[in-house]
Amino acid sequence: MAGTVYLVGAGPGTPDLLTLRAARLLKRADIVFYDALVHPDTLALADKSEKIAVGKRCGRHSTAQRFINKRLVDAAQKHELVVRLKGGDPLLFGRAQEEIDELTAAGIRFEIVPGITAALAASAAVGTSMTRRGLSRNVAFVTPRTGAGEEGHDWAQTVLAADTCAIYMGVGEAAAIAVMLLARGASSDLPVVIVENASLPGERCLRMRLADLGSAAASGITGPAIILIGEVYAQASPASTACKLAERARAA
Repeated sequence: MAGTVYLVGAGPGTPDLLTLRAARLLKRADIVFYDALVHPDTLALADKSEKIAVGKRCGRHSTAQRFINKRLVDAAQKHELVVRLKGGDPLLFGRAQEEIDELTAAGIRFEIVPGITAALAASAAVGTSMTRRGLSRNVAFVTPRTGAGEEGHDWAQTVLAADTCAIYMGVGEAAAIAVMLLARGASSDLPVVIVENASLPGERCLRMRLADLGSAAASGITGPAIILIGEVYAQASPASTACKLAERARAA
């Protein structure tokens, strides 16, 4: 009898934001397939498990998705409890549906364990609610990135239609994002916050206007980062200790 594959959200980074259910599953797992951004201390919870890295990072060697899909099916045919550990939440920009479809086609049982997505941790870092009565009644999560062979999509229209927006995997294209949004009618004074390494000790918060977003690449951002856009961030200030220290260091 085949085992069960659990698609588990590892959260935005810091291990203490992992859900209790996720931690229990890692303790019991026979084998864990984990993403590149999973914290070592989170992975250490799976102290009795075989652990296999299948991460993807932009511009670096990555594991092909079809290979990951097959490994999950093969593992479920040998093990009772298989964990697919994904950064953030499995169902947001994690290609979970491809794995779900493969498991379903093979008749493998699966369950999804949600995690805290990076946008929520990033907004928490600057002490700002993504929704606010009278100002923001909707939130959009988008990415401008498209895979090889995929058709383009009008992500800019989604950003412009939303009261608050989180852009995933967009810092490398910050200049192009700013140009596109300004050309489509967005205000040059629209508040923007970039949060790098949300929830981790190396967390950084950069506040700016949309007109200045193109300079983000010159800010030395090397870790995973989220771009937050919306009027709710007009008064954003670092809420976390890490962001406060970074702000003070830049001011000095």
